[in-house]
Amino acid sequence: MEFWLLKFCRLLCLALTCPLHLLKLVGLFGMYKRLFPFLAYNITFSYNDKMHQTKRDLFRNVCKFADSDGTLRLLEIGCGSGANFKFYPHGCTVICTDPNPHFEKYLRMSMDANKHLTYDRFVVVSGEDMKDVQDESVDVVVCTLVLCSVRNVQQVLREARRILRTGGAFYFLEHVVSHPSSPTYFFQYVFEPLWFYLGDGCVITRATWKDLEAAGFTELHLKHIEAPEVTKLIRPHIVGYSVK
Repeated sequence: MEFWLLKFCRLLCLALTCPLHLLKLVGLFGMYKRLFPFLAYNITFSYNDKMHQTKRDLFRNVCKFADSDGTLRLLEIGCGSGANFKFYPHGCTVICTDPNPHFEKYLRMSMDANKHLTYDRFVVVSGEDMKDVQDESVDVVVCTLVLCSVRNVQQVLREARRILRTGGAFYFLEHVVSHPSSPTYFFQYVFEPLWFYLGDGCVITRATWKDLEAAGFTELHLKHIEAPEVTKLIRPHIVGYSVK
C-alpha cells in the first residue's frame, strides 16, 4: 500500500511539473538560469548561518594540504556566489568554476568581501569537463551542494582526482537521500520532480556517499549528519574530505 501511495503521489507531482518541462523544451526555462543566482545568493546567508560551525569544522585542516613551499591552491567546483570564501585560510589562491555565467556578479561581491584570499580566475565550465585546468595543478578541490545537480557524479569525481596533486584533498558537503524507511524519504521521492526545476537541476534522492566510496581516493573521511534548521527535504547531509 505504501509503495503504491508513493508512486501515485510522485505521478501527481510529475503532472504538476508538465508546464515547467514544456518551458524547458522550448528554451524559455533558460530565463530561470538568470534568476537562480540571485535566489542562491540570498539563500546563502541563511544557510551559512545555520551551517557555520559545520563549515568551520570542515575546512579547519585545509592548510595541512598546502604544497611543500607553503602555498595553497584551491579550486572550487560550482562556486556559485562564493558562499565558502570566508571559511578558506588567509592567503590561499582560489580558482572559481561554475557552469552558470550569471553567478559572476554575485561572485565578485563575495570576492570584494573576502580580501584575505587571492583569486586566480573564474572559469565557466561544468564539473564533468574541466579541461582548462591542468593535471595535478591544485592542492585542494572543494565541492559543496553541487554533486546533487551535476549530470554525472562519478565523472566530476574523476575530474577532481585528475586536477589534484598526489596527497591533495577533495572537500565535500552535500545533501543526500534519506533512509528509505523515513518520512523524509517519502517526501524527497514525491517532490523530487518539482525540486529538480526549482533547484536548477538539483536531485534530492542521490546516495552520493556511494560515489565517493567508489571514486578511488586513498583515504575517505565521511560523516552523515542532519543539517540543523534547513528545509526538511535536504536535511540529511554528508560532510568530509578524501585524499588522493
